[in-house]
Amino acid sequence: MGYAPKGWSNLVDHLRTKGFTEPELKASGLASEGQGGKVYDRFRGRLVWPIRDVTGEVIGFGARRLYDDDQGPKYLNTPETPIYRKAQVLYGLDLAKGAIRQRREVVVVEGYTDVMACHLAGVTTAVATCGTAFGEEHVKVVRRLMGDTGQTQVRVGGTGARVIFTFDGDEAGQNAALKSFALDQSFLAQTFVAVDPDGRDPCELRQAGGDAAVAQLLERRVPLYEFVIRTALASHDLNTPEGRVAALRTAAPVVAGIRDKALRPEYARQLAGWLGMEPDAVLAAVIEAGKRQPGQGAPGGGAAGRQAPASADAATGAVPTQPVERPSRKDPVVRAEALSLGVLLQAVADIQRDPGALAIAAELTPAAYSVPQYRAVFEAVAAAGGPASAGPDWVDRVVEQAGETLARTVTELAVTPLPHDKPETMGRYARSVLAKVLDLSLTREIAELRGHMQRAGEGTDEAQQAFARIVELETRRRALREE
Repeated sequence: MGYAPKGWSNLVDHLRTKGFTEPELKASGLASEGQGGKVYDRFRGRLVWPIRDVTGEVIGFGARRLYDDDQGPKYLNTPETPIYRKAQVLYGLDLAKGAIRQRREVVVVEGYTDVMACHLAGVTTAVATCGTAFGEEHVKVVRRLMGDTGQTQVRVGGTGARVIFTFDGDEAGQNAALKSFALDQSFLAQTFVAVDPDGRDPCELRQAGGDAAVAQLLERRVPLYEFVIRTALASHDLNTPEGRVAALRTAAPVVAGIRDKALRPEYARQLAGWLGMEPDAVLAAVIEAGKRQPGQGAPGGGAAGRQAPASADAATGAVPTQPVERPSRKDPVVRAEALSLGVLLQAVADIQRDPGALAIAAELTPAAYSVPQYRAVFEAVAAAGGPASAGPDWVDRVVEQAGETLARTVTELAVTPLPHDKPETMGRYARSVLAKVLDLSLTREIAELRGHMQRAGEGTDEAQQAFARIVELETRRRALREE
């Protein structure tokens, strides 16, 4: 680990004395170009991790914000360069490669400190992605190291290759797990998920409970299919017949797409137990779901590689792994969400000058966006630091956080003309657009809470808590409409 001192040109000035040119500094990702072509340090006042390739050569850096006056993103990585391709890089791989080959295991964690904690705790197969989701290129790297090739799993000492994903227990962690589920068909190894019940990551676990706590996290791993199925069930009310039927329709394609045909009936029986339904009825639904999926049962095919990940993305807002199409804007809700992102990208300076607009922008969360693609774009906006910290390179920062899959969407939203061309009132207009999306989000949450009250029953603690929350949301919605 290292430290980038505060100041705009400490590193640039030093490297100039060593004979490096400005084009070289920009190409390396160590320097950025501001207004007027002036070059300045990319990393300033941050804790820094060198990122190495599999041979141990430093190819980039990851840097964490340290100071309250730093308005940039919490984590800032080297941008794409001729030698740094984040879709192919795994932090810690230079240290983990030997153990991965020997044990035919890889543990994928979410952050640099998580890798450090795992290795200190004896889990020397831990690696992490660098500012991007675990993707196809990462799969190729891991498979080569584990020997996860051929038509059958080579077994060493009676144990097959395995990939263990660890994620935070929050919604973002669940989304990350579901993205990994889309890649399961790319592995011959067994894939697992390990999530701490209290939502702590490996670093936090080690700080609280020592090395044993990290080991226990991995021991609690569950098969990736089981995690995805249980996550799908959690979004339905299993206390009602309608909820159970809806849950079955969601989970059946997942079971139908399990790579190992012999496991499908067993998972169907487990699903029946989780739902409280007859096993024969659940198995029939799984078989029917399999018939509707193209390529069912073919090597590398099945629902898990096609239909199931698509439905997971739609339910959670996970970023798709393939290029995404523009959502239809015939729906007024879709139009409102697209317009709000256009405002956040194009009118950010006007938002900064309007306290009301800035306050509403700060109140918005990814849950306010019902369109998964737009929810992912908003997450990129938040990851770039939000409108309060936007500067001249604002759109570029958002594109960097969004990644290649969503870059086209961000660019389109950033250049599509807004239906308002009066600079003197643009702040007020932006405020109204953002308020519309927040209003829609509050309305959806109120409706969900009313349904929860009915299911909980009159007079119960759950119903009273839901009612109190409804009153709070109604008050905020009424105030929003009066602003």
